Amino acid sequence: MSLLTIICPCYNEEESVRLFYQETIKNESFFAQKGVEMNFLFVDDGSRDGTLAEIKKLREEDERVHFVSFSRNFGKEAAMYAGLEKAKGEYLVIMDVDLQDPPKLLPEMFSYLEQGYDSVATRRVSRKGEPPIRSLFARMFYGLMKKISKTEIMDGARDYRLMTRQVADAVLSMREYNRFTKGIYGWVGFETKWIEYENVERAKGETKWSFWKLFAYSIEGITAFSTAPLSIAAFVGVLFCILAFILILFIIIRKLIFDDPVSGWPSLVCFILMTSGVQFFCTGILGQYLAKTYLEVKRRPMYLTKEEE
Repeated sequence: MSLLTIICPCYNEEESVRLFYQETIKNESFFAQKGVEMNFLFVDDGSRDGTLAEIKKLREEDERVHFVSFSRNFGKEAAMYAGLEKAKGEYLVIMDVDLQDPPKLLPEMFSYLEQGYDSVATRRVSRKGEPPIRSLFARMFYGLMKKISKTEIMDGARDYRLMTRQVADAVLSMREYNRFTKGIYGWVGFETKWIEYENVERAKGETKWSFWKLFAYSIEGITAFSTAPLSIAAFVGVLFCILAFILILFIIIRKLIFDDPVSGWPSLVCFILMTSGVQFFCTGILGQYLAKTYLEVKRRPMYLTKEEE
C-alpha cells in the first residue's frame, strides 16, 4: 500500500479539527481502491485554544492521526514546512482545516497524479464572502507579481496542493528562512495541473488573516522572488537627479534673461518634502532586502517542536 499524508496546519482551530477529519475520511474508500492508505499529520502552530486537545482526542480514536506541536506560533509557512519535513507518505497534500479547501476534490486531484502530473494545485475563481478591499488588493498583488517576477504565481492560488514525494523534497531543499511557498512551488517547477473551484466559506471560527497580515505577507512574496523594487528605487533616484538638473538650468536661464529673482518658496518646500519622501521610500526598500539578508544569515530554525506523536 502507498501512503497519502494529509498535512494540516492549525492555529486556533478547535471548532474545525473534528469536522475536517470527518469530511476528509469520507475519501477513504476511494483511496483504498487505489491501493493508497490515508494518514493525517496535524501541525499545531502554537494554538492558544483547545486545538491540540482535539487533535489528541482524534489520535486516541484513530492511530493514523499524528501531530506536531510548536513551542509557539511560528506562522503558517513554518507549519507547512514542518508538515512536509515530518510526513512519511509517497503522496502529500496540504489542506486547511477550516474546510475552505474542499476534501471532495481529493479523488479528482489524485486522478491527475495517476495521469503523470507531479503535483495538482488549486485556485479560487471567485472570492465571494471576502471583503471587497481584500479581494481588490489580492488581484493587484498577483497582477504585480506576474510583471516583476520570473516565477509563476497563479492568481487565486491556494496552499491546497497534492504532490509526489519528489516535489516535496524539492520544496524542502529550499531551506530559506523567509519563505513564500506559493513562489517556491513555481520556482522548483515540475508539471502541475491546476484545478479551479468557487470560494468556500469557513465552516467554523474566524479567519486568522487580517488585512495587514496579508499585506505583510505580500511584501514577503515580492522581496523573496523579485529584485524589481531595487531597480525601481534606482530609476526614481536617477529621474529626480535629471529633474533637479533641469530645474537648475531653468532658474539660471530665467535669471540671466529676465533678471527674475528666485521666488516660489512654498513650491520649493513642497518639492523638498516630496523628494525626501521618495528618498525614505527607496531607503525602506533597501531596508526590506537588508532585513531579509540579516534574518537568513542568523540561521535560526524555522520552528521549534514542543510535542510530537
